[in-house]
Amino acid sequence: MGTLIRAGVLTNYFRVARQLGFDSQLLLTQLGLSEAILANSERRIPVSAAMALLEESARLTQCPTFGLRMAELRQLSDFGVVSLLLTHQGTVRAAVETLIRYRHLMNEALVMRIEDAGKKVIVREEVVADEAGPSIQGIELALGTLSRMCGTLLGAAWHPYSVNFTHAAPPDLRLHRRVFKGKLEFASSFNGIVCRATNLDFPNPIADPAMARHAQRLLEGIPGTNEPSIVLEVRKAIYLMLPIGRATIEQVAQGLEMNVRTLQRQLDGADKAFSDMVNDIRRDLVIHYMENQGYSLGRIAKLLGYSAYGSFVRWFVAQFGTAPLRWKQQANKSGESADKVPCDG
Repeated sequence: MGTLIRAGVLTNYFRVARQLGFDSQLLLTQLGLSEAILANSERRIPVSAAMALLEESARLTQCPTFGLRMAELRQLSDFGVVSLLLTHQGTVRAAVETLIRYRHLMNEALVMRIEDAGKKVIVREEVVADEAGPSIQGIELALGTLSRMCGTLLGAAWHPYSVNFTHAAPPDLRLHRRVFKGKLEFASSFNGIVCRATNLDFPNPIADPAMARHAQRLLEGIPGTNEPSIVLEVRKAIYLMLPIGRATIEQVAQGLEMNVRTLQRQLDGADKAFSDMVNDIRRDLVIHYMENQGYSLGRIAKLLGYSAYGSFVRWFVAQFGTAPLRWKQQANKSGESADKVPCDG
């Protein structure tokens, strides 16, 4: 069945579909979902079906901001049982750390990482859905929801430096400017939000330590149902480490706090080879990057973890039977001939 996530991840899906005049019944049926299933926010559904629903809905409605429209309508209470604990964290940093700690109760496909860079902090975020490739709608929903949470906790004090996306900019940026308060950077090397360290550590004015302790005790009594498999955890680590050239089994094992032998044994038990997983993810990502006209081939090579451009070219030819430059030229020509009617922001 694969990884399962809360149906609450798709909160506001039907509201946005109605706004766009989209009858989603046939699509839901094709994906094994229904309005009744999604009505129970705590029900578990396959993450692959959820991401396919978002991507297909955006395609069929010709609305590249479908996921972000859902995020704009999000409330803190939509995080489910973790909402009370999030509300009463002392800082936004503590709230993000809480999201990371309790992801198994919300969205196992979400991977987040806080990186301190002097006076700035980068909150990197990716959506990794089993064997599926990158989901533009999924990442915009995730980043939009994260920004909404930060804005709810800090109000007018929330002013990120930038919001970064690896995909290309949609034709209309009005909704993005409304949801995100910082500079928008598309065709970036990562998905995430960059903000001041002081901003992330600014005291949450509505935090109540007593309520936080109460919420913590409640959550500790909830069993860790559907904990992510080692395969998904490794996939998420590879997604994060490829662009910085650290997607080795040694680095991934260290990040997962285990030794290489233990990681290898667990992957063997799941009938997976680490090298094959890296290669599969590279294949997923290279298509995503090649379709983005803002990426040069040299930059794509680095994002896939290749320090030498020639190594990237040889890998690409072996995988796809043609040189990357020729593939990119053909893909761009096809994209130019396609009719695209963007929805309004």
